[in-house]
Amino acid sequence: MRITGISTHVVGTPWRNLTYVQVHTDEGITGVGETRMLGHTDALIGYLREAEANHILGSDPFAVEDLVRRMKYGDYGRAGEIVMSGIAVVEMACWDIKGKALGVPVWQLLGGKVTDRVKAYANGWYTTERTPDAYHKAAQEVVARGYKALKIDPFGTGHFELDHDRTLYSVSLIEAVRDAIGPDTELMLEMHGRFSPATAVRLARELAPFEPAWLEEPVPPENLKALEKVAGKVDLPVATGERIHDRIEFRELFESQAVDIIQPDVGHIGGIWETRKLAATAETHYMLVAPHNVGGSVLTAASLQVGFTTPNFKILEHFNDFADAEIKKVVKGAPEVVDGYFHLSDAPGLGVELDIDAAAEFPQQQARFDLWADGWEQRKPKGTK
Repeated sequence: MRITGISTHVVGTPWRNLTYVQVHTDEGITGVGETRMLGHTDALIGYLREAEANHILGSDPFAVEDLVRRMKYGDYGRAGEIVMSGIAVVEMACWDIKGKALGVPVWQLLGGKVTDRVKAYANGWYTTERTPDAYHKAAQEVVARGYKALKIDPFGTGHFELDHDRTLYSVSLIEAVRDAIGPDTELMLEMHGRFSPATAVRLARELAPFEPAWLEEPVPPENLKALEKVAGKVDLPVATGERIHDRIEFRELFESQAVDIIQPDVGHIGGIWETRKLAATAETHYMLVAPHNVGGSVLTAASLQVGFTTPNFKILEHFNDFADAEIKKVVKGAPEVVDGYFHLSDAPGLGVELDIDAAAEFPQQQARFDLWADGWEQRKPKGTK
């Protein structure tokens, strides 16, 4: 079997574009992969066009390791977010092809299952009025849908510092959410790499009474020493990793023991097998894995292949019930959360199919995700400036 070409389909949303790639073969089997880009979609498509000619055409889709190696190192450049995301979409499509050809789910090809279900946590649910009452109501609705975990970024436009009044307001939002969900639902706190170490430590102490399951990206991810400083002064679990795009770059993070949970993005770190390798290394450092997952349903399905086969897998992020409810029809067989969990599927490959006609209903947008804008750009109604 050989790859005869790839096709790309971009599904637009107001705050990011979802890029789906179909990999076609001479035996008529087509696989699908997905990633999401913030402001770099055209660059990704351009890279894939060149990679198709230089590395992908004529390749054996079963030889995933070799194809990834050539795409990563064959152009004598240092692979960053765009290259690793391009690798990811092609790599997961090849796993999809392999599973379909053999009639087995991808998780079976990765060594078999270690669990029948993967816990989900809800994200995207709090794009509502930023008040305690609105957050309380929205959080109640999340729990009513069966979720047993959810995440929130309550810090507004805080950057490096958060003054006293804004701190009190952020705490009031978290207090409202904890009251709504009760003591048994996991509550993750997202900081988006906003703060200085001193601010992050102060906020962690303010938030400790609400028993967060983790503190995510408390400081900008580029400075490992700053992260170590925070980890050494707080008693809460610390999570990071979504903006690291090569598993080799996790080495110092492992050695420092500065985090408890790593959050690779399957769509940015080179795909399913690269993530599984990283998870195995994390296991030797007694760290848990909770992938970043703010793409669509194909990326969710790919992330679950890792989850079902990974002993130290904690939980999977899920946007598709909230921020992406209107585009769920783009993917057939999309994974669903039932009573707070994704359940094992025996469907061949990734178990999903892209509906290209449905995808065409959501053309690429000039999407914006401005963390420092008042109210966040992605929360504005369509058509506003």
